[in-house]
Amino acid sequence: MELSNDSAIKKPKRLTSVVWNHFERIRKSDICYAVCLHCQKKLSGSSNSGTTHLRNHLMRCLKRSNYDVSQLLSAKRRKKESTLALAGISYDEGQRKEDFAKPLALKYDHEVKRDEIISLGSSKFDQDRSRLDLARMIILHGYPLAMVDHVGFKVFVKNIQPLFDVTSDGAVENSCMEIYGKEKEKVRLALNNLQGRINVNIEKWFSIENAEYLSLTANYIDEDWRLKRKILNFVKLDSSHTEDMLSEVIINCLMEWNVDCKLFAVTFDDCSTDEGIVMKIKEQISQSKPQLSAGQLLDVRSAAHVVTDIVQDAIEALREVTRKIRGSVRYIKSSKVNQEKLNDFAQQVGINSPKSLALDCPVRWNSTYLMVEAALEYRGAFSLLKEHDPLYTSALSDTEWEWAKTVCGYLKVLYEIANVLSSNRCQTANVYFPEICHVHIQLIEWCKNPDDFISNIVQKMKTKFDKYWNKCSLSLAAAVILDPRFKVKLVEYYYSQIYGSTALDRIKEISDGIKQLFDAYSICSSLVDQGSALPGSSLPSMCSDSRDRLKGFDKFLHETSQNQSGVSDLDKYLEEPVFPRNCDFNILNWWKVHTPRYPILSMMARDVLGTPMSTGSPESTFTSGPRMLDQVQSSLDPDIRQALICTRDWLQMESEELKSSTSQAIALYVEAT
Repeated sequence: MELSNDSAIKKPKRLTSVVWNHFERIRKSDICYAVCLHCQKKLSGSSNSGTTHLRNHLMRCLKRSNYDVSQLLSAKRRKKESTLALAGISYDEGQRKEDFAKPLALKYDHEVKRDEIISLGSSKFDQDRSRLDLARMIILHGYPLAMVDHVGFKVFVKNIQPLFDVTSDGAVENSCMEIYGKEKEKVRLALNNLQGRINVNIEKWFSIENAEYLSLTANYIDEDWRLKRKILNFVKLDSSHTEDMLSEVIINCLMEWNVDCKLFAVTFDDCSTDEGIVMKIKEQISQSKPQLSAGQLLDVRSAAHVVTDIVQDAIEALREVTRKIRGSVRYIKSSKVNQEKLNDFAQQVGINSPKSLALDCPVRWNSTYLMVEAALEYRGAFSLLKEHDPLYTSALSDTEWEWAKTVCGYLKVLYEIANVLSSNRCQTANVYFPEICHVHIQLIEWCKNPDDFISNIVQKMKTKFDKYWNKCSLSLAAAVILDPRFKVKLVEYYYSQIYGSTALDRIKEISDGIKQLFDAYSICSSLVDQGSALPGSSLPSMCSDSRDRLKGFDKFLHETSQNQSGVSDLDKYLEEPVFPRNCDFNILNWWKVHTPRYPILSMMARDVLGTPMSTGSPESTFTSGPRMLDQVQSSLDPDIRQALICTRDWLQMESEELKSSTSQAIALYVEAT
């Protein structure tokens, strides 16, 4: 190349970047240029300019668009001495840097077979594997299926791997269904091989179109005493659906997985759910499989949901006060002048609070509580603002401030308890009893407030809580009794505060219920030993059958055998001292170690502790409205929607379990070394 009045200089050895294989460095007067060998464009060639702008030009240079410089640059960085082969075109990285490598035209063969494996250095490209990887990525992260049709995504994929055939969203949907089928078989196999029983929590979802959905999730403790959670179904309820049909939808889902005979407890997210649903589920199980019985099927309601329900009663009653507080905060936030004015008033009355005022999100009750709590810190400053600023129109009266203070104190207790209940997505049932008992005791105390406005609020809250307590107190107590750190002692401690003089009668009801449940497990264990029942089958029913001439014989046989064999597992467990409390205690590990000592009671503990006492994710704990399905998911066909939601849950759980097992292995290794 010749340029008038220009002198071409040889690239010095310090020009080590492979980019200079595409440029010629030219000096004109005291200025250095880099001339592109493809399009002849002049760029800065000064040593102070670096090479980034040259690399960027190469990516945009139209006359070298078919040349894969990215492979060349990556090969330079890896400092390989071997030849890089791509579709029959090779580049010897060992050639001298001073020699110019002419552009090589690489052509993409659109006729490459999908199942053909193409070698690229030491790696291999597999179309089918990449197709499934793409589908798995979409499932795991909740990406829309239509992303594969986006131009930006196609360009990105072609630049990364030109040989990958970007399929349509319909083909990706098929890949997602393929993954769903394989993962579903894994879950089905795990449930069928489970020796214990399964607890199912049932949640309702809604869409912006007001469609209603039902989610069923299995909770159980496996043979290694690990708490597992697997979503089973996510189905859309027919518009003609009624509460009477809900039990039929649930039992059909359970029969699809063949776990109806293993059912131990059903947990609903809403305390207002028809109480007859569980009875109908029992009846339908007995009709479909008369040789088995639902027996001791527990009916549980979500603890987190009842806390949110009673909070809503308080917030709704305080709606006008909350509206004024929200208006006050909005007024302060509307200008810097107002903010400075409030700060001045705060200094005058000696307020030095670290809390800052912030507007709430009305559908998140925790944010409303935090807004009111912060506003109470500035009560004195707001009072001065009311006196000196005529534009401030959201001022509260002294009575309203007192109401806000009292209710905020109640919300603080419920906020702390809700945080405990939502601290882990998968918790054993024993952690709920002390938290719920504390709510019960507080409600009793709050009812004593002499203010009629406050007492009316608390009465509504307590009425709703009592409905939950009457249904779930036995399940809560049974779980904590099976915690060796507490046993019956914790029940005695709380019941004496809740029931006073009638506490002993209530404690006896709990003890009788635990014994009855244990007796059912003992009978089932005897039948297994005799070969007349299978492990994991439903508990024997305590009800009589008119066609059974030997009704009650199994119970009689168990009772007489108990008298002959001596102390039962349950009696032995309860008579022994409680286990010392410590922060590192793991109840599942304790039962795993003590299973040989309490063979029957450990069967019962596995099922009781695996009962989901709360539904929903930790993120939904503070949400006042129903759980909502996004618009993209609600627009999908029912089959692919269920496949995406269920498979995402399974893959996420598998990833979490892998992380947990890796962390445990590392901890054990560190401890051993």
